[in-house]
Amino acid sequence: MENTITAEEIKRRGISAVDEALKYGPVHVIQRSKRRYVILSEENYQSLARHSQARSAIWSHVTSGTSEQSRSKADIDQQIQKERRAWDT
Repeated sequence: MENTITAEEIKRRGISAVDEALKYGPVHVIQRSKRRYVILSEENYQSLARHSQARSAIWSHVTSGTSEQSRSKADIDQQIQKERRAWDT
């Protein structure tokens, strides 16, 4: 089941309601019976940001070559694996 909280509950209980819900992971905020927002802990946000930056770096590296600097599929796969291992650290 998703970790959810209503906007009304946040209004009523304040940040303590969010803090309590964040203990169980990202929180979906429900407003007018629809999911409107997702609240992440700082740790989750930083992890997401690191992964996004790593993906951007890989894509930039993969697409930066010209036809004169062609790389083989094996070279590209090796670089991608190296970058993915860095994500786990």
